[in-house]
Amino acid sequence: MTAARLLLPLTLSLLAACAQQQPSNVTLQQSQQDECPLDLHSGQQLTLTLASNPTTGFRWEVKDAAPGVLRSLGPEVYSNPEDAGLVGSAGQSTWRFQATNPGDGRLLLLYHRPWEVDVAPAKTFDCHISVK
Repeated sequence: MTAARLLLPLTLSLLAACAQQQPSNVTLQQSQQDECPLDLHSGQQLTLTLASNPTTGFRWEVKDAAPGVLRSLGPEVYSNPEDAGLVGSAGQSTWRFQATNPGDGRLLLLYHRPWEVDVAPAKTFDCHISVK
């Protein structure tokens, strides 16, 4: 009987600890840029997805990837919705990062035509990242 009494508070403590645990993967899209600055914990993964259409010549360029606090988990991955069925239709570009070290950084991407050097980018994604 004593073991059962001890088991209940222990179970409740474990459930409370799990409820406070941070998700292992944070997903962010361009429409969610107002959620920046973004607070991450070391070890969390960040998936960033931005609308893209490289057939127009426009590309997302990573200008600042928050070095020291984020580590890239691979190159940009472009995907086109399969149901669109249209050549040249828009898709999305996705990047994955992992929060590595405590500190602050800036995740800055520019959507532009790389050969147009004196033209302002068509879109910008700018997010302050804080890793704890």
